[in-house]
Amino acid sequence: MKLKAVVIDGELRVVHQSGVQFDAELPEFRTQGGVHIHTDRLTVTSPVLMWVKALDLLLDKMKRAGLDFSRVRALSGSGQQHGSVFWRRGASETLKHLDPDQDLHQLLQDSFSVSDSPVWMDSSSTQQCEDLQAAAGGALRLAEITGSRAYERFTGNQIAKLRQTRAEEFQDTERISLVSSFAASLFLGGYAAIDYSDGSGMNLLDIRTRNWSEICLQATAPHLDQLLGAPLPSTSVLGPVSSYFVHRYGFSESCSVVAFTGDNPASLAGMRLQPGDVAVSLGTSDTVFLWLQQPRPALEGHVFCNPVEQQEYMALLWYTHTHTHKQTGELSGEGSMMSRKSEGTRLLDASAMLVRKGGGARDRLQCFRCFVISSFKNGSLTRERVRNECAGASWELFSAALRDTPLGNHGNIGFYFETMEITPPVIGVHRFDSADCEVSSLSPQVEVRAVVEGQFLSRRLHAERLGYSIIPGTRVLATGGASSNKEILQVLSDVFNAPVYTIDLSDSTCLGSAYRALHGLVAESGASFVDVVKKAPEPRLVATPHPKAKEVYDELLKRYVQLEERVVQKSHS
Repeated sequence: MKLKAVVIDGELRVVHQSGVQFDAELPEFRTQGGVHIHTDRLTVTSPVLMWVKALDLLLDKMKRAGLDFSRVRALSGSGQQHGSVFWRRGASETLKHLDPDQDLHQLLQDSFSVSDSPVWMDSSSTQQCEDLQAAAGGALRLAEITGSRAYERFTGNQIAKLRQTRAEEFQDTERISLVSSFAASLFLGGYAAIDYSDGSGMNLLDIRTRNWSEICLQATAPHLDQLLGAPLPSTSVLGPVSSYFVHRYGFSESCSVVAFTGDNPASLAGMRLQPGDVAVSLGTSDTVFLWLQQPRPALEGHVFCNPVEQQEYMALLWYTHTHTHKQTGELSGEGSMMSRKSEGTRLLDASAMLVRKGGGARDRLQCFRCFVISSFKNGSLTRERVRNECAGASWELFSAALRDTPLGNHGNIGFYFETMEITPPVIGVHRFDSADCEVSSLSPQVEVRAVVEGQFLSRRLHAERLGYSIIPGTRVLATGGASSNKEILQVLSDVFNAPVYTIDLSDSTCLGSAYRALHGLVAESGASFVDVVKKAPEPRLVATPHPKAKEVYDELLKRYVQLEERVVQKSHS
């Protein structure tokens, strides 16, 4: 886990990068992977002052490298979603009067009522989730209000747990921030508002009204709206940078602080999705990002407010694998190494935007409405296991098996849930022949295609349940380790019946924050995000669907739906 900064110029070129590794460069906090895993193995936290000290180190590195902070026109950033920071009473006054001759971590050492913040890996708030869903009228009703059913890692449930189990510390709390708005507060010299997009990952925000849900607030804590402050659009300019950074680092007094957001929303901005697009990250977790016009919240996946268009949404589907390298954040397989953002390779990004003087508002473009994120646990490592068992541990032979087997795999369908899946919540490997009879094995070549087709049918099915549909111009943007495998991408193109493009996204979260900083400067004048980032490199076309793909996979998907229901029922029984 790390803190990282990226600086771009007016042509969207990266001109500077710096980073701070929490474990290696801040060993005094004794974290592993940037977190503390408690003895119950459910509670996972990070030291707030570690994040603050990391910012001290990062800015000092950038200054020593010769970065001219006076040329930074705007800055924004992102933090891991769902994590929370609890400010002690009186902290707002401390933020307003920071001494530029001292480090931030020294100045703020007494400013937090909770020294170790709950983070996204925490799963200790099951009772609070049940209480919230009951108060809202059930899990589906809660999803309709907030975009997600209750999840242990979501901030509202963490707040409820803290209020119930650590009442004294909660009473001493003056403000509750997300990790993103906490970081923005440091730069602002005052409490920064939570943005709509990151606020969607709390089980507290009504995603349609863009206000806190009264039902959820009352079920979580008294007077919680006062502790959270009013949420704001993700494109908001919060104000000028604090005088602390002007005097200590040489920032311009006119440098704007644009609302910070969560890592997933920032990644969507970095990928620059367009109407109808779907982005598929093929890594240790397979994550699906959707930009939709009409969201359909469900018991699976998440619907968030869009970070770059105020009246829009996003969707996320997330699939994870069995063996995650949490400490190194690296995955070997399918032709490349990749950084695991979703496993927490960084808790915080601070992205600066360097913009030349001048320039005006650009013409507004018609945009869209919804951002959905879904995640799935069984992906690259599952494909890797099948490669080892059925293709002699060779990606070349694995690819050859995909080339040599037909679309639809002669009607054979496989479900490969080697660890408990998120969507759907089942475990086990299940294979079915063309007559829908479960079989114990398939031939090696058929097994290879079955695992790839099965995974992509699952991604398409659950995306459609959240409101996704193919429209003219739809693109599939592929990232992650498997995006270098042409045959895997061909299957992806065929299953979704859409062209597949690859994009070089070594750091989409940080880069997306820099893009958002630029957009924040011109958003109020009506400029769209799409137009602001039009100079960014275009994705590369790598696969187009086979002419018979729609016919084959529309029928196969109908069978997949029925078979998945059988698998779910069998698993639960």
